[in-house]
Amino acid sequence: MAQEIELKLALAEDAQSNFLRHPLLKQAKSKQSFRLVNLYYDTPELELRQRGIGLRLRAQGKLWLQTVKCAGKSAGGLSARPEWETPYIGHFDFSPIDADAVRTWLERPKIKTRIAPIFETNFLRITWFFEPTPDTRIALMLDRGWIAAGGRREAISEVEIELIEGHEAQLFNLARTLAERIPLAPATLSKADRGYRLFKQTPAAPVKAEPIPLDATAAPAAAFQAIALSCLDHLQQNHLGALASEDPEYIHQMRVATRRLRAALRLFGPLLPADFAVPLLPPLRELMAVLGRARDLDVLLAEIAEPVLQALPDEPRLAALVGIITERGFDTRQGALRFLRSPRYGSIVLQALATLHEQEKVGGGETAEMIFTLIEFAESRLHRLRKKVLLLAANANIANPPSLHALRIGIKRLRYALEFFTPLTSAKAMRRMLAQLASLQDTLGQINDLANAGELLMNCADDDPRLREAVTLIGGWHGPRHQKLLSSVPVGLKHLGKLRLPKFDVRPI
Repeated sequence: MAQEIELKLALAEDAQSNFLRHPLLKQAKSKQSFRLVNLYYDTPELELRQRGIGLRLRAQGKLWLQTVKCAGKSAGGLSARPEWETPYIGHFDFSPIDADAVRTWLERPKIKTRIAPIFETNFLRITWFFEPTPDTRIALMLDRGWIAAGGRREAISEVEIELIEGHEAQLFNLARTLAERIPLAPATLSKADRGYRLFKQTPAAPVKAEPIPLDATAAPAAAFQAIALSCLDHLQQNHLGALASEDPEYIHQMRVATRRLRAALRLFGPLLPADFAVPLLPPLRELMAVLGRARDLDVLLAEIAEPVLQALPDEPRLAALVGIITERGFDTRQGALRFLRSPRYGSIVLQALATLHEQEKVGGGETAEMIFTLIEFAESRLHRLRKKVLLLAANANIANPPSLHALRIGIKRLRYALEFFTPLTSAKAMRRMLAQLASLQDTLGQINDLANAGELLMNCADDDPRLREAVTLIGGWHGPRHQKLLSSVPVGLKHLGKLRLPKFDVRPI
């Protein structure tokens, strides 16, 4: 059994020529080019996929190679998984697989006799081989071609960096050098993932954060790494959708993912080296600013201005103002998309991914690891966050918008921390507490959106008196809603004071 460690990067088709001109490629020890035709197999019910097994035949000249892969570790585009390669002899032969459970399952007659082709990939691969250090060998691959399934086809344009020998940090060094000049960003979907989605005709949709598997017996530093890498996955799972779709939810989810990553850095700060977050926070703030500007105008249009225009469709002043907001929103979105397509975006994500994979820098040192179990650490941090939220709630005043905004941020940080630690607690109790926090956070968020809308609307209206009159109309229309939201805050604060943190389950998952 071999262990495949590779970093997969998405490359825009129009950036392929620039990639081929990158000066780093001249440093390769050797180069080769060939076409790869792959047939992927499964049962009609996709039972191999459900079990985390991939089965592929690859043409090599006149010969075919059989490959079996199993699900392994994958995060942020970096994957490590077991695989078995053998010559194909006209029928599937699983006897070389040294993992008994995998081999036995594949050899079951009701599986082996029902395996059939599901999709095909066909691409030209150019491979450059590098030896950055005497004990390191890396293959850099550019793949260009297509995936086909059920009469449908998608383009392949991606870069893979595979570790043949050495330390995985060298993969990131090579990737970051390329990303300084070429727009490369980690790809969360493999060719097989994409092929299955094409076969099942799965429509693209924004991806929300998912629960993160945690083991109660794991070290806090290991939990941090799992949580932070999951945040990066969340970010990248929405990246291509943001570029290809006009659905604003993709950018919203990218913003949420970035916030969650920053929250994780803050939450685990006591266990991290003092300078760990230094190279990460400024780029993340830069990304947040870009995504935030686009999101703010999306909210201004969809939740503030358009409802008033729908209620007063014959008001020309409103129509004119909504037109300007729409134009500004479009321009801001285009700016965000340029950033997301730029080398700068890929560099930010790769820097974060590389930092998080440097295991020796993740922990806060032997002493910190010895002091806290994960459960003890989670309880300590959550009690601290709850105490801070209750203090902010005591100081909250509906006549003081900044105090409500501070409370909203405090609730959000507590909610993110609870979501991170959900696998360690009673699911029912956690869902109830998260629902209550989310309800109050949503109320405070709407109040904040209305508070910020005035300045944004006046910027759009500029000095035009008719447009300023439209701003007044919008403010008046939302007045009752604003008052209703404010009146609900005291009740929410009362419920907030009664919330109790869920108890943790010390059993490992």
